[in-house]
Amino acid sequence: MSASRLVELFDRLPEFRPGDDEDLWTAGARDATRTFHDAVREHYTEGTLQRLLTTGAAKARRAAALAVGLTGTPASVPATATALHDDDPLVRHFATDAIWELWFRAGTDEQNRRLQEAAGEPDAAKARTELENLLREAPDYAEVHNQRAIWFFKRGEFTRAVEDCETVLRLNPHHFGAAAGMGQCLLKLNRPRAALRAFRQALEINPHLDLHETVRTLESLGGE
Repeated sequence: MSASRLVELFDRLPEFRPGDDEDLWTAGARDATRTFHDAVREHYTEGTLQRLLTTGAAKARRAAALAVGLTGTPASVPATATALHDDDPLVRHFATDAIWELWFRAGTDEQNRRLQEAAGEPDAAKARTELENLLREAPDYAEVHNQRAIWFFKRGEFTRAVEDCETVLRLNPHHFGAAAGMGQCLLKLNRPRAALRAFRQALEINPHLDLHETVRTLESLGGE
C-alpha cells in the first residue's frame, strides 16, 4: 500500500498543529482516529509503516508516526527513535507519543493493561505491589522498571531509582525518559558529573528534550 493512501487517511483527521491542546484534539478526533486505526490495520504492515516513518514526504512521515503509535509493537521502537531526530516538528511530536505507547506494549496484553493501571493507581502501596508482581512475571519488561523508578523518585529513594533506570537502559537503550530521570536522581544525590552524562545520553536519543539549559548549567559548573 502506497504512502499516498496513508496520507489520504491521515488528511481525514482534524488538523493538529504544534502548540495545540493534545487532550482536546484527541477528544475531538476520537471517531476519526478509530477509523484511521482500523484502516491502517487493514492495509499496512508494521514493516511498511517503519519504512514510511523515516522516508518520503513530511506528511507521510507524520501519518506513519501516528499509525505506529496506534497499531505498532515494540519492534518499531528503533525506527520511532530515529524519527525523534526528524526536522519536522509534527513528526517528532507523533513519534514521541508513539514511542511511549510502544514501551507500554512490551508484555502480554494482560501485563500491558496491568501496567497502565499501576501507572495511574493513586494508592502508592497498591501501585508498588502491582509493579513488583509484574516484575516477578516479566523481569525483562523495561517499562515496569521505569515506572518503579518513578515510584522510587517520588518517595526520595533516589539510589534505588537510579538502579531501575540503569536496568531500563540496559533492556531498552532508546529510553530517553529513563536517561533523563536518572539524571534528575543523580542531581538529588549530588553527583553532577554523572547527572550530566545521563542528560547527554537522553539528548542523544531525543535531542528535543527540554534539557539543554540544564546541560549548559552543569557544564559551566565544571562538568566534563
